[in-house]
Amino acid sequence: MKYHWYKVCVGALLCFLIMGLTTTASAVQGVNHSLYAGLLKNYVKDGVVNYQGFKNEESVLDKYLKVLEEVDSKILSRNEQFAFYINAYNSWTIKLILSGYPGVKSIKELGSLFKSPWKKKICRIDGTALTLDNIEHDILRPRSKDPRVHFAINCAAKSCPPLRSEPYRGGDLEQQLDEMTRAFINDLENNRLEDHTLYVSSIFKWFAEDFNKDIIGFFLKYAKGDLKRQLEARRGKIKVKYLDYDWSLNGK
Repeated sequence: MKYHWYKVCVGALLCFLIMGLTTTASAVQGVNHSLYAGLLKNYVKDGVVNYQGFKNEESVLDKYLKVLEEVDSKILSRNEQFAFYINAYNSWTIKLILSGYPGVKSIKELGSLFKSPWKKKICRIDGTALTLDNIEHDILRPRSKDPRVHFAINCAAKSCPPLRSEPYRGGDLEQQLDEMTRAFINDLENNRLEDHTLYVSSIFKWFAEDFNKDIIGFFLKYAKGDLKRQLEARRGKIKVKYLDYDWSLNGK
C-alpha cells in the first residue's frame, strides 16, 4: 500500500512538473502569428488596407482569430501579452470591417443608434467575449501605461495611425512601437507646425492624460529633423490645435 501511494505521489509530481515546463515553454515561445503575418504582408501596403484581399482569405483570418482564442494570455510575458492584445485589437477590427464589406465606408457604420462598433462583444479571448473598447481601455492602456499604444492599434480610419504590415511581437515590441510613433509624429499629413501653432491629431485631445497633458514634450521626444529644430526654437510659445478626424475607411 505504501509503495502504491509512493507511485501515485511520484506520478502526480511528474505531471505537475511536465505541465509547469509546458506552460513555461509556451510563455517563452509566445504566440504563433504566422497566419496573420502572411495576411498583413499581402494586403497592407504603407498603411493602406486591401479589404477585398482580406475578404478573399477571410477563412485564414478566422483561423488566426481561433489561435488567439486558444491562447492563455495570463502566462505570457509582459511584452508578449502587450503584443498579443495589440494584434487581437487590430485583427478583430479587420474582422469587424469584413462583416459589412464591401458596402461599408466607415467603421462607424457598423454600430447602431444605441451601441458603437467598439462596444460590440466580438473578441473571443481567454474564454470570454470582449469588446474592442475592453481591449483598449480596460487592458492595453491601464496595463501598459504606454502612450505609444495609440500608434499601434488601428481603428480602420484614414486619420488613425497606419496599420503595420507585420504583427507585433514581444521580442521586437520596443522597436516596433518606437517606429510607429516616430512615423506618425513626423508625418505632415497627421501633424504639422505652422508658425507658432502645432496642429495635431485629435488622438492627443481624446487621450490627453496618456500624454501627461504635455503634447509638446511628447513631440520633442519623437520628432526629428526640421520639425524637432523648429519645436525646440519655439518652445514655450507654441499653441496646440486639433485636426478633424477622418473616419472614412483606411483602404479599398
